[in-house]
Amino acid sequence: MVPVFLTKAVELLLGRENRSLHLKAAGWATVLLAVTMLAGSWLVVLAERHAPDATITSYPRALWWSVETATTVGYGDLFPVTLWGRVVAAVVMGVGITTYGMVTAALATWFVGHEQRRRHRLAAEAEHAARRMRDDTERVLHERFDRIERLLADAGRRPPG
Repeated sequence: MVPVFLTKAVELLLGRENRSLHLKAAGWATVLLAVTMLAGSWLVVLAERHAPDATITSYPRALWWSVETATTVGYGDLFPVTLWGRVVAAVVMGVGITTYGMVTAALATWFVGHEQRRRHRLAAEAEHAARRMRDDTERVLHERFDRIERLLADAGRRPPG
C-alpha cells in the first residue's frame, strides 16, 4: 500500500493537465530519481553486503549513500567496492545529475516565462495607454477644428462692417 503523502506528492508534481512540458518533465525526472535512489540503495546493499572492506552494509547507510551520490556531494564516507556496486553508483549519479539539471532548467524556464509575460503585459498596457492618448488627442483636435469652422462660418455670414 502506497502512503497517502507519497500519492499526494506525485499528484502535485504530475497531476495538472495544463502544466507546461518542462514542469512535467522535471516532475517525472524527480519521481524517477526517487525510485532510482530507493532501488539503487537496495541493489547496492545486495552487491556490497558480503564484500571485504565494504562500507555500505545496511539499507539506511545505503539511502544516505544514494543521496550523496545523486547530489554529487560524495563525502567519501560511503562508497561501493564491488563492480556491481559501482555500476549502481554510476546509474544513481547519472539519474541524479540529469534530474537536477532538468529541475534547474525548469525553474529557469519558469522565471524567464514569468518575466516575458510581465513584459508582454506592460507592453500591452503601454500600447493601450498610447491608443487612448491618440484617441483623446484626435477628439480634442476635431473639437477645435469644428469650433474654428463655426467661427469662420459665423464670420462669413456677418456683413462687413
